[in-house]
Amino acid sequence: MQRKPPAIFIADSLGLDFLNSIATPIDTPIDWLDNGDGLLDWLAQAGLVPADVRDELKARAMPGELDKVAEQACALREWFRGFVRKHAGRSLAPKALNELGYLNKLLERDETFSQITRQRDSMDDRLEVRTMRRWRSLDTLLLPIGEAMAKFVCEVDFADVKACEGHRCTLMFADHTPRRARRWCSMAICGNRAKQAAHRDRLKGKH
Repeated sequence: MQRKPPAIFIADSLGLDFLNSIATPIDTPIDWLDNGDGLLDWLAQAGLVPADVRDELKARAMPGELDKVAEQACALREWFRGFVRKHAGRSLAPKALNELGYLNKLLERDETFSQITRQRDSMDDRLEVRTMRRWRSLDTLLLPIGEAMAKFVCEVDFADVKACEGHRCTLMFADHTPRRARRWCSMAICGNRAKQAAHRDRLKGKH
């Protein structure tokens, strides 16, 4: 099996990066959620599931179970893609809440709680309140994704949501540049291609 390249996180919002978990970064489409292992790898790269939880759930899974959760994740992704594309380019109206029942149903299943723990990376053993989650079943892997999506909906102005202008690129991002002038998923990929194409066109114009 061909090894996938690292997942793409260029959207400036993790909930929107979830839509970019299927993309065509060069010529061939890549779906990072095409099976259970792919879903686990994407969640790990996104920092959404602790390594020990990931390993425990994988060890607990029956054959094919994780693949079914990945199918649910893909269905969630494509539903959310429709919602984002419908509303991108203008601020989200309050009535859009009526369209978010699918996401709210997922969020209802979450079991989070607060815990006092040692502060991460603290040199002096300070304490902090940290939000924890009960991972009771494999489909709880969808819950941190749902939370990231909900944060995106509530914290990002949909007027700043754009699709990359690159030829055949499917990536989306939140444009937080000062003048909202971002056009590309990445200057290193689509931006560079556009520059090269413009350069070729200029050379043709001289002949």
